Amino acid sequence: MTTSALRIVFAGTPDFAAHHLNAVIESDHEVVGVYTQPDRPAGRGKKLTASPVKTVALEHNLPVYQPVSLRNEAAQAELASLNADVMVVVAYGLILPQVVLDTPKHGCINVHASILPRWRGAAPIQRAIEAGDTESGVTIMQMDKGLDTGDMLLKATCTIEPTDTGGSLHDKLADIGTPALLTVLDAIASGTIASGTLSPEKQNDDLANYASKISKAEAAVDWSQPAEVIDQKIRGFFPFPICHCVLTDEKGNEKSMRIHAATVGQLENNASALPGEVLEANNNGITVACGTSEGAASQTITLTKLQLPGKKAMEVKDVLNGYSHLFTPGTQLK
Repeated sequence: MTTSALRIVFAGTPDFAAHHLNAVIESDHEVVGVYTQPDRPAGRGKKLTASPVKTVALEHNLPVYQPVSLRNEAAQAELASLNADVMVVVAYGLILPQVVLDTPKHGCINVHASILPRWRGAAPIQRAIEAGDTESGVTIMQMDKGLDTGDMLLKATCTIEPTDTGGSLHDKLADIGTPALLTVLDAIASGTIASGTLSPEKQNDDLANYASKISKAEAAVDWSQPAEVIDQKIRGFFPFPICHCVLTDEKGNEKSMRIHAATVGQLENNASALPGEVLEANNNGITVACGTSEGAASQTITLTKLQLPGKKAMEVKDVLNGYSHLFTPGTQLK
């Protein structure tokens, strides 16, 4: 069968979704409407700010819809009036009731930033790094009423490097997700999914984990954990919400310090050090004692980029130029 252009409704909100919207706009398919979250207050002035998806849609003169919910009949009728062949959902942030899932001719497909069913839920990118996964990917799935439980249509995979952060993995997945999405859209248009070229695959629920939304409280460093665990959390939670710890300043005041980057340390034989104790500070980094699964300090992590209270993020060599007194050996981070 020959491929014909699909009428597509796109639903998404953050940068990851905007990347995919751009790809669909540049394809042979027609975007007939864009759904995104209502504008939210942002920045110090709390000014209402459009989502990245809305920004892209307006740049291309596409109609934008921002319902608070898709559960009411008026919003559902508005969607139905667009007469879409398929709805593409990428990190939209609203629950789609069954009537919405059934509205487009070919239903709704989702671009999910994980190799399903490994990580279902809101934060699959961060949770993959936090868990020490060595592989991630994007799954294009046919949506059903469950949370990321629909049949899988296509997967694209990539390696998680030991240096990857939540930000760098986000960019990798955005890059591999767009061609995967377009492949599925072309298959829908030509009817080759139904004929078996792309065969829907059921998920194994026994292999699923829930990637819950990350709170700022979760980003507090627990120095009694092993260095590898702390490193994975620091990388996974960057650039948001960014891991933090408590630093005592020269006046004895406890303040929150954000950790932008670190590496697993090299110093050995620190059994007598307390978790969180600064062991060494030089231009290569600030080395801090960490714990083991039993809680004893025998591992280290080296902090390489920090953000002191009220300051911008700085490399450690720049931090030590003016604040070395805060990181003398024996200093205790909490």
